[in-house]
Amino acid sequence: MPPIPGSVSHHLAEAARRLQEGSDSARLDAELMLCHVLRCSRAWLFAHADDPLEPGAAGEFHRLLRRRLQGEPIAHILGRRGFWTLDLAVDASTLIPRPETELLVEAALARIGEGTHLRVLDLGTGTAAVALAIASERPRAEIVAVEQSPGAIDLARRNVDASGLRNVALRQGSWYAPVAGERFSVIVSNPPYIASGDPHLDHGDVRFEPRSALVAGVDGLDDIRVIVAGAAAHLEPGGWLMLEHGHDQGEAVRTLMATAGMGEVGSRQDLAGHERVSFGRLSPSPRHSGTG
Repeated sequence: MPPIPGSVSHHLAEAARRLQEGSDSARLDAELMLCHVLRCSRAWLFAHADDPLEPGAAGEFHRLLRRRLQGEPIAHILGRRGFWTLDLAVDASTLIPRPETELLVEAALARIGEGTHLRVLDLGTGTAAVALAIASERPRAEIVAVEQSPGAIDLARRNVDASGLRNVALRQGSWYAPVAGERFSVIVSNPPYIASGDPHLDHGDVRFEPRSALVAGVDGLDDIRVIVAGAAAHLEPGGWLMLEHGHDQGEAVRTLMATAGMGEVGSRQDLAGHERVSFGRLSPSPRHSGTG
């Protein structure tokens, strides 16, 4: 039976049809936008599929639909994105948190014992997604989250305040500059790692994200080089560095870490079988405990 003209299901079906060519999640996008307009759950949409959609709500829904048809990310349209167990505010000032970055959180948590009081540094925190995910799972750990972008640090502050977590401290500046002279047990980062000439920069959600949060030189490794080079001066002896990177950069990142003198170097694969997170450990030997 076709949906009733003007009903909730009719508007959803029409929106999904129009979105099919530009989105691999057309129906879900339509449902999320209508839930945003109606301030309801997806379950409510199903239960009220034959209800008429009021003209005001229909107009707002189709305004959002036009933005999505122009390619704007659904997260920007809704102003929210789920990550880990968190519901985060997002905007165009920084990257949209992505599911694959949860692998970085998992890698960090595996090296931070429950109930352990230690210091964790999150470089380039963006929305503060990684910092807050770790903080929520390890409430006794102290997380310092660094971000250079003024817009992104304001967004991160909104998310930290909204979370109610008290073990995340934000600092503004470039990479290690705001933590000069400090050391941490774990350093994590999801830095820019896309090569400047990558054709994917002209497609999908990344068109609406700041290039400074995406691109890192000709090979995509410029910022990773900076982070790896500075890690020894900011890790406790035996501390870990963990980085997210591109699907084809694992070998290069491991080489950088090994060349910098880190041991126990390795990588973890994402669900698609791509190396996505690489890690290395500073030697616990006293000879590595200086500032070099």
